[in-house]
Amino acid sequence: MKLSRRMILLGAGSLPFAVASLRTEAFAQTAPATPGNEVPPILFVHGNGDYDALWMTTLWRMESNGIAHDRMMAINFTDPNARSDDKVEQANRSSTEDQRRELTAAIAELKRRTGAPRVALVGSSRGGYAIRNVIKNGGAGDVSHAVLCGTPNHGVFATDDQPNNEFNGRGVFLRGLNEGESEVTPGVAFLTLRSDGMDKYAQADGRFIGKPGTPTGVTNEGPELKGATNLVLGALDHREVAFHPRAFREIYKFIAGREPARIAIVPEPTVKLSGLVSGTPGGVSTNRPVAGATVDIFRVDPDTGERKGSAVHSAKTGADGRWGPAQVEPSWALEFVLTSPDAPTTHIYRSPFPRSSDVVHLRAARPLAAADKDAGAVVIMSRPRGYFGLPRDVVLFDGKEPADVKPGVPTDSAATLRLPISEVGRNIVAQFGEERIVARAWPAAENRIAIAELTY
Repeated sequence: MKLSRRMILLGAGSLPFAVASLRTEAFAQTAPATPGNEVPPILFVHGNGDYDALWMTTLWRMESNGIAHDRMMAINFTDPNARSDDKVEQANRSSTEDQRRELTAAIAELKRRTGAPRVALVGSSRGGYAIRNVIKNGGAGDVSHAVLCGTPNHGVFATDDQPNNEFNGRGVFLRGLNEGESEVTPGVAFLTLRSDGMDKYAQADGRFIGKPGTPTGVTNEGPELKGATNLVLGALDHREVAFHPRAFREIYKFIAGREPARIAIVPEPTVKLSGLVSGTPGGVSTNRPVAGATVDIFRVDPDTGERKGSAVHSAKTGADGRWGPAQVEPSWALEFVLTSPDAPTTHIYRSPFPRSSDVVHLRAARPLAAADKDAGAVVIMSRPRGYFGLPRDVVLFDGKEPADVKPGVPTDSAATLRLPISEVGRNIVAQFGEERIVARAWPAAENRIAIAELTY
C-alpha cells in the first residue's frame, strides 16, 4: 500500500489533532526491537532558549504508560541559546560543541544510573542538532533511537552568508551533519516528526525570521532526513510536534515498539513539586541557577484566582538554585510567587498538577518596559509547549482573542494584557482550548507581573 505524502489538514477552529502520514525513503529504517519488550532509558533534549521543564507532560505520559521515572532524564543545557556565530564566544550562549559535550555527559549519567548499554534520545528543535552531533561524532554506540521533533535539519534558512550560523542549511555545521547519501548514522533508528505547513521555522518565506519577502531556501519538508522514518503530524506547530499528545504517541510507539496503553495522564493521589530558579543575565535566558530567590506557593480558587489561606510552601534558593519539594493535592490550582534578585516579583498561576515533577522550573518575568509605563497592571498569558494558532485554536484572554497574537502560521507563545490602575486586583481569565487559568492583576507600581502559564 502506498501511503500519502501529505496530511489531511485540519479545518479552522478545530482542535490540533491529525492523522500522521509516513514519508517513505529509500533508506527508511525500522526501530530495532528491544529485548524482552523492555523500553530503553530515554533522555529528553530541549531546544533553543528552552529548559527541561517543557518535557514535563511527556514525562507524565510516559510514567502513565509504565515507564519508571528513574529510567528517564531531561537535560538542562547551561546556556540554551545558540551563538550568532558558532565559532565566536558570546556571553551566556552556547556553541554546538558546548551542547555536544553536555549531552555526551548526560548520556553517560543515564547509562550509569540504569546500567543500560544504550539509551533513546528525543529532541525538540535545536535539541535535535545536539543529538545528531553526538551520534555522528563517536556516540552512536550509546544510542538506540533518535527522535527529532521539529528539528530544522536543513536549516531555518539556507544561504551563502553566515557560514558559521548553526541554523544555516548551507553552513559548516549542517553541511557536516547532512553530507553523504544517507543523512543518518547506521545502527541508530531515526524518526523525524514535522508539521505540514504550521512550523514557523520551516517556511519558504523569511517573514517568520524577520525577513519578509526574502526566500529562506528551505521548505516545510526541511526537518526530514534521508534514511529516517519521517512522519508528518498535520497542523501542529513548531513546539507541538514535540510536546503535543499526538507527538507523544509517535515518540512512545517508535521507542517502545508498540502503541501506548493510554494518552491521558494518570493522576497520583499526592503530588510533590520541585524545580530550579534560573535567570536571564544580560537579557539572555539561561539555565544557570539563581541563589537567594524566594518561592512561595499558594492554593488558589480556580474560578477567581484568590488565595485560599496562607502559603503551602515557602523556600529560599541556595547556590544550586533549587526549591522544594512542596506537597500539594492534584486538584489544586496554584499561584507561585517568585521574588528573584534584580527582577520583577512574578506571580505565576498554574493549572492543577496531576503528577509529581522535579522540573517545575521558574524564571522571573521580563522587566517592566517602556510599553508598560502607563499600565496599572501587566498580565501575561504564556504557552511554553506550543504557540497560539488563530483561527486554529480557542485562544481567549480576558474574554477576547489577544490582539498581539498574529493569525495564520502560529508564531506567538505569549500575549500581554495591560490594565489601567482602576482594574488592579481583578481576575483575568486565560483560556486555551479546554485549559482555563484565572490570574489576578497585581500592581505594576510595585514592580509585579502576573503570568497565566498554560500546562498543555
